[in-house]
Amino acid sequence: MVRLKTLTRVLVAFVLAVPLALATTSSAYATSRPTGGLVDFGCATHGQLHCLGKAIKSPKGPGPNVVSTPVGYGPAEIRSAYGLSGLHGSGRTVAIVDAMDAPTAEKDLATYRSARGLSPCTTANGCFRKVNQHGAASPLPKPDYGWAEEISLDLDAVSATCPDCHILLVEADSPDTDPLMTAVDTAAATPGVVAISNSYGGAEDSTIKAADAHLNHPGIAITASSGDAGYGVSWPASSPYVTAVGGTTLTKSVATTRGWSETTWSGSGSGCSALEPKPAWQHDTACAKRTVADVSAVADPKTGLGVYDTYNSCGGGTTCDLMLQLGLAQGADGWVQVGGTSLSSPVVASIYALAGNSVTAGSQPYAHPGELFDVTSGTNGKCGGSYLCTAGPGYDGPTGLGTPHGAGAF
Repeated sequence: MVRLKTLTRVLVAFVLAVPLALATTSSAYATSRPTGGLVDFGCATHGQLHCLGKAIKSPKGPGPNVVSTPVGYGPAEIRSAYGLSGLHGSGRTVAIVDAMDAPTAEKDLATYRSARGLSPCTTANGCFRKVNQHGAASPLPKPDYGWAEEISLDLDAVSATCPDCHILLVEADSPDTDPLMTAVDTAAATPGVVAISNSYGGAEDSTIKAADAHLNHPGIAITASSGDAGYGVSWPASSPYVTAVGGTTLTKSVATTRGWSETTWSGSGSGCSALEPKPAWQHDTACAKRTVADVSAVADPKTGLGVYDTYNSCGGGTTCDLMLQLGLAQGADGWVQVGGTSLSSPVVASIYALAGNSVTAGSQPYAHPGELFDVTSGTNGKCGGSYLCTAGPGYDGPTGLGTPHGAGAF
């Protein structure tokens, strides 16, 4: 049997011997694409849509920084930053729609909630359910390491924001539009569901307007991530039937009575749709069609949520952790600090659940802009200095009307 230290030396020597340009194009790095200190989840993307999560990159290599103890923000920080103290979900259900299966989802959720001091949310106690796109417990889709990390992010974000909400995880057969929209319809038809989060997106094309019908569920809040590539529009965030959620960098601040400050996260998607009509409740003037986003919340992975995920290709343990960080294995094996608008979407969906209102598309915040924290600084790209990519007082593309200040806007 090879001793652990010897195997570790072999792994390190191997990685040092492989040119980085070659390493990052090999299949071993499929879920570890570094982007400026961040790593894309690398969700299966053979379909139109892809997940919108990123992890902090390991200092040891091109993979995620996997650690054994909680990192990043947790429930205390999320609820403090957005003024959620004293608000309760009262058993309302937030549905999470993702593609593919996360085999360790319930087990990992249990570890997260225990570590963060939250009550159990399990199948046994009726708090958690995992179903396929048709609402059945089996058969489940094929597992995927990247989508499993996305699922962990979504489940932990709901737990952090609304600890007493129930959670329904609906797993689509693939990241194609039709399966994901079937999963949205299934979530909307499930009794008790008041909000549905969609942490994925793709380019607008000729098919999206027909697919919009699956997002039209009056009375249920449907949120969608605005994107993680900066200025530019993705769907389903551009659908007029959803609340498009942009992203911010959230930091503690002793200079404000709130105790927190926010600026635009540079990766937050925004802009003017080329295809979707402008909703009646949206009134900005530089875009004749649908403008993204409506509201925003924390998304910068550098000020992101700590999540727990153990679905990986190397079996767990110290050697596995090193392989993951070196980019020689896929998935995660413990705590990872993550973000992207994949984080802001379930946060806002959970605040809709805390509010408990019957809503129509994304109109609710526009009727209550004073109940939001206005984000007035930062940009996500170049658009001639327009509000479509530059934050300022009032409405802007990257952060919408602002971030939650309690649940009054929802």
